[in-house]
Amino acid sequence: MKIVIETPKYSFWKYQKTDKGYERTFFSPLPTIFNYGFIEGTTGPDGMEEDVAVLGPRLSRGSTLERENFDGLVKFLDNSVRDDKRLVYLSGFRSPVLLAYYFRLYALFKIFLYACRERKLTKCRFEGIVFDRPD
Repeated sequence: MKIVIETPKYSFWKYQKTDKGYERTFFSPLPTIFNYGFIEGTTGPDGMEEDVAVLGPRLSRGSTLERENFDGLVKFLDNSVRDDKRLVYLSGFRSPVLLAYYFRLYALFKIFLYACRERKLTKCRFEGIVFDRPD
């Protein structure tokens, strides 16, 4: 499966690939601690391509990698819709505790974002991490 990176590690801006290229969708108060992308040609429950969090060195926006298997799954609810993120581990530091902390804060930020931007209350929550393959 082809994974396309939209948001590089350490970025405060969340990007989304469109017909015009990569467009900023929002500014996060916490930097992304992983490379964030999607699996090309898939569709998740939210109607967008399936999300992937790539743990390892920083990759540039638009880079791609091929993967047959995934290393785990972040269970996440965004705007009351299932929005899980596949996990890919390339190298370096990997901490389930740090990932859980990040996604808990991210869920709180998303609740605030929906309330301010769209004037609605919605469910956003981190529901755990499942690792498919041990270290």
